[in-house]
Amino acid sequence: MTRRHWGIAILAAWGLSLGWLVKREIFRPTGARLAEAALAVPPGALFYRLELGGQQIGFASATLDTLSTSLRVENVFVLDVPALGKLYRTTARSVATLSRALRLQTVTTTFVGDMGQFAAHGQVLGDSVLSIVIVSEGDSQMTRIPLEGPITLPTLLPLRLAFGGELRAGRTYSARLFDPLLLSRRDVTVKAARESTLVVSDSADLDSTTMVWVPEHFDTVRAFRINHDANGVPTSSWIDAQGRLVLASAQDRADGFAMERAAFEIAYDNFRHRDTARIARNSTAPAPGDIVPVTALVAGVRAGPTGTARLRLRVTGAALPIIESPRQRLTGAGGAGGDTLEISREGELEAHAMPYRLPNRDTALARWLAPEALVQSRDPRIAAEARQIIEREKNPARAAELLARWVHASVQRVAPSGGVPSAVKVLENRRGDCNEFTTLYVALARAAGLPARTVAGLLYVNGRFYYHAWAEVYLSDWVAVDPLFDQFPADAAHVRLAVGGLARQVELVPLIGRLKLEVL
Repeated sequence: MTRRHWGIAILAAWGLSLGWLVKREIFRPTGARLAEAALAVPPGALFYRLELGGQQIGFASATLDTLSTSLRVENVFVLDVPALGKLYRTTARSVATLSRALRLQTVTTTFVGDMGQFAAHGQVLGDSVLSIVIVSEGDSQMTRIPLEGPITLPTLLPLRLAFGGELRAGRTYSARLFDPLLLSRRDVTVKAARESTLVVSDSADLDSTTMVWVPEHFDTVRAFRINHDANGVPTSSWIDAQGRLVLASAQDRADGFAMERAAFEIAYDNFRHRDTARIARNSTAPAPGDIVPVTALVAGVRAGPTGTARLRLRVTGAALPIIESPRQRLTGAGGAGGDTLEISREGELEAHAMPYRLPNRDTALARWLAPEALVQSRDPRIAAEARQIIEREKNPARAAELLARWVHASVQRVAPSGGVPSAVKVLENRRGDCNEFTTLYVALARAAGLPARTVAGLLYVNGRFYYHAWAEVYLSDWVAVDPLFDQFPADAAHVRLAVGGLARQVELVPLIGRLKLEVL
């Protein structure tokens, strides 16, 4: 071989080697890139001040530990929401372990708040099943949630974005989340908007005059802005290059609910020593159109909705997470003039209307026929009660009404007792608020072969909007049913904001103080 041929051969070999290296680095599996990035994660804790309209109402922390083969992430969330002269505290803690490729392995959650308390222990089996044990009031139950690929927690989404190379302006990323507080999963879309620098306090000093901790030193942090709805409402979050949250707030207003990184003393000690009496007192008399973040039952409202056939609302101050349907539609261009939300009660459902015969076998509706956490539709007690209520009825509309009337007549209306609204537990105790009524109704409906789901939102009563949960059943479309107030179909005073999962008043926090609803 001539020298020239040797040179060509060497160049060719070098080119092939270079191509192989480029391919190895650029086209490596995502898991390998994530695992390598995770090795550089610095352990430590960060603290956050939770604000509403510039006033601190909570405290949060995020702690990350690097283990030999995994990562451990702990998140603590403490929130005091003022309503009707009282502070309603919610405390949540989650501990998750992840593989070096940031795949969720286990999660343990404890919750004490507006609707009682529970603990949930979850483990991902492969990428196909999430096994969860729920413990509440001494009772435990296990449920399995089928998965379609890897999932992540809402609190871990920033970590996944940073190490997955998704923090680039204009980049769109889709993720499947499991929310351990709502015990539900959902798909979200995240868009990276831009990069900037933010200034955060990294140490504090006590002001001897006001006895309040104030920033002493600051740190400049390079962060990326992402827009998403991982928490159920449109949110802008700023994330640093290590996947740690710097700031989160509503996309449309800066004076609503916000989560801001701060020194420990500013986030925690100032929260612990704030004037709680004054904060509670300021919430004593909500104005017309305000959102009251408790149920009408807890607020002492005796009268229920009046059977309103149509309700028109002007929406200002926040982007409402409306799920549109033939029942409710949002129109208008937004902006200073707001949008118009129109809600119409479904027409009278004739007994002979039969879009299908029970049981429903539509595979597209299989999710709303299957049992899930706290909705034990295949439990023998639930199934037997459903059969006894509807007997041989095959008309879905008639069966749905029979179930609604039975739950309303058989369950006593009381404030939350301290546990979670397990359908089996409600059937046994025959007591509860809107959450318990709804959970039992949905379980009975599914046991009868009637597609049903929980929904949550606002209930318009006496000029104000209260948190509320009710059900929907599928006939020829989704129809609202309120077993607590014996409404079939439910009237237009029900404003739907969320579908599926374990309804919680904490979902309304980002809207409090920002969202204004004016009846037209």
